[in-house]
Amino acid sequence: MNEIELRQTRELRVGDTLVNTTGRHYEITRVRRIGRGIRVDYTTVDGAAGRFTAAPDAAIRVLVAPISHAAA
Repeated sequence: MNEIELRQTRELRVGDTLVNTTGRHYEITRVRRIGRGIRVDYTTVDGAAGRFTAAPDAAIRVLVAPISHAAA
C-alpha cells in the first residue's frame, strides 16, 4: 500500500511521483510557469513522455511513501 497526498500544482517539484485514480505512476521531470497555469512534464513507468497544464491551485495526487504492512 502507498501513502498518497493531495497537493496544489504549485507545490510540485521535479522527482515527485504523480498517481492517477487507476494507480498508474508518473515521475515529474520539469515544472514551469506558463501564463496563469503551470506546465508539468512527466515520464511514465514505461518511459513515455507527456505533459499537462493545470491551474496553480489544482489538486494533484502525489505518492509520498510506501506504507509497510505492519503499520497498516
